[in-house]
Amino acid sequence: MMVFDPTAVDWPASRREGIFVKVLWRDEESGDVAALVRMDPGCRYPRHLHVRDEEVFVLQSGFRDERGEYPAGTFHRFAAGTIHAPIAFDAALPCILFVVAHGGIELLD
Repeated sequence: MMVFDPTAVDWPASRREGIFVKVLWRDEESGDVAALVRMDPGCRYPRHLHVRDEEVFVLQSGFRDERGEYPAGTFHRFAAGTIHAPIAFDAALPCILFVVAHGGIELLD
């Protein structure tokens, strides 16, 4: 059995402190992206709009947003047009997500 090891990932820093995004695949024509996202404890991902549907699988820790909490092991689909600002909620471990964003996202702040 293979276990995901977040320390083995080369985490490129984003422009936001405590937020790291490792793009695994991107289609320049459609804007579709598959990525690993790491939010350090207590960090907030910028408020954003989902251009089209986005699927998220929480690999470690979890996050909350205006709609609820999403702990490790949760799969959630955010519909096109959804706007939210996720915050990592674990004080000890970073929140790590596997994300497929169809059409990408539009940052709002």
